[in-house]
Amino acid sequence: QVQLVESGGGLVQAGGSLRLSCAASGRTFSSCAVGWFRQAPGKEREFVASIICDGDSTAYADSAKGRFTISRDGAKSTVYLQMNSLKPEDTAVYYCTYSLRRWYPAPVRVSSYDYWGQGTQVTVSS
Repeated sequence: QVQLVESGGGLVQAGGSLRLSCAASGRTFSSCAVGWFRQAPGKEREFVASIICDGDSTAYADSAKGRFTISRDGAKSTVYLQMNSLKPEDTAVYYCTYSLRRWYPAPVRVSSYDYWGQGTQVTVSS
């Protein structure tokens, strides 16, 4: 079992920044992938960004490219999502997710992941 705890969400004005954190514990592995997805009310869960645990492969949704950066701190088993230039359309619940498998490149599909966190709310006001 892998436990994921997200933090860092909140309310921010358009153009502002937030940094989300995802702390993994339990049976984590050196070969894995961690992703961020989001879900707005009435919409399907969508991919935001992902990173593999044993390399430098990252992936971003088109909506995140140039504004969001995913990174990891292996020593802390934590993955971060730095979100800059936030827009009202970024408002959603953001979920951290973990895959037990080795990937290259970083996976982007919901079905690629095995564990999910509870989510953290991000609200961007206009």
